[in-house]
Amino acid sequence: MRSDGRGRVRAVLRAGVVAAVLLTSCTVLLASCMVLPVAERESGLRPGAPQEREPARSPSARPSGAAAASTPSGRALGAFLGSGPEGVRRMAEMERWLGGTKLRVGHTYLPGRLWSDIEGQPGFLAPWARWRRADPTGLFVLNVPMQARNEARLDDARVRALLREGAAGGFDAHFRTLARNLVRAQLADTVVVLGWEMNGTTYTHRCAPDPRAWKAYWRRIVTTMRAVDGQRFRFDFAPSRGRDAIPWTACYPGDDVVDVLGMDAYDQPKGMSFGEQVREPYGLQAHVDFAARHDKPLSYPEWGLFRNGDNAEYVRSMLAWMDRHKPLYQTISDYCPHGVWRCRANPTSAKTFRMALFAQPEAPLPPWHSGSPTAPPPSTRPPGIRPPGTEPPRQAGQSRPSRPAATGTAPPAPARPWWERCWAVGQYCVRFDWLRALAG
Repeated sequence: MRSDGRGRVRAVLRAGVVAAVLLTSCTVLLASCMVLPVAERESGLRPGAPQEREPARSPSARPSGAAAASTPSGRALGAFLGSGPEGVRRMAEMERWLGGTKLRVGHTYLPGRLWSDIEGQPGFLAPWARWRRADPTGLFVLNVPMQARNEARLDDARVRALLREGAAGGFDAHFRTLARNLVRAQLADTVVVLGWEMNGTTYTHRCAPDPRAWKAYWRRIVTTMRAVDGQRFRFDFAPSRGRDAIPWTACYPGDDVVDVLGMDAYDQPKGMSFGEQVREPYGLQAHVDFAARHDKPLSYPEWGLFRNGDNAEYVRSMLAWMDRHKPLYQTISDYCPHGVWRCRANPTSAKTFRMALFAQPEAPLPPWHSGSPTAPPPSTRPPGIRPPGTEPPRQAGQSRPSRPAATGTAPPAPARPWWERCWAVGQYCVRFDWLRALAG
């Protein structure tokens, strides 16, 4: 009996020591064993990610070793933060807001009012060229209109005539000049998002008035720019999500003149769930499947909030989608109503975005930084302008088909290992991912 009593005492002492070690570990390794209120856990905010109340980490504080995996939500992260020098300056500011997470993508738009703008004036390109020289690992993404007066709301007959003129070579000189200006600015490996959202109704470079002429015109532009010595451009075909005025597949100009299969994806129309955005005709899943069939990497040049307001669930689901399908790059449109950092109207979405991407390691280099300048980027099969201004005209007046009846919910994000999950302890939730360090 006394022996049994001593055994019970030893068991109690051992349990107390283990509990003390766990509590001490949670206190000392706060960054790894985060305690969150259960309410925040249930809201979907990433457990263990730094909170708004925590001091920002130094940009130099980056995970190393086994933790230094690729950045979530795609190979290269960026944001549209302004067309000119302010866009470059804000990149560093947003990086600090993200705890040092690197914005690898610099993204801007050529104005589409005059042909001289579309030629890429040296003064316009200069700030981006300086950014690119300072960070050779960066990826410069440039949206290029296919027509002057690109937001003049020209009628279909006029658009059709301009498309045919372009297909016949009438505007070749402008795009030749653009290519030369980019090469001179040492931006020869620019990703050119040419004629974006061509399936819509807003831009003069829209496709619906004459898809055959539009495709021939795209091919003409790409051929002209590729003929310039020194270029290593990649051309990104980026429709808006959904059918819009015409199925975007009807505008696809061919695998030989497209290097990246992009999609501009905003949280609209009102009331449409993320699951419906995935499943709708010409939606997110159709985009992934089309890219796989054509052996093209994905991109999301524009994405963000819109018709459904401050929607943290959309942000969380979109980040999980991109993390799953690994686009070549993604850039959120970070201004109201779409943004998370510069738009105070979206506080819960901003918190979700920041917590998901705070203090992430740098993503691997885009493929053409280390390979042959003429080799296309490797495909990513799924296991799966804005001109200067603040309000995107396309979104303000964009037509959409009636939303389909809801048939389900958004696809779940990949499950985390048990030690990275939160475990309820009263009103709190505790993580044990510090155990990875003990495993070596």
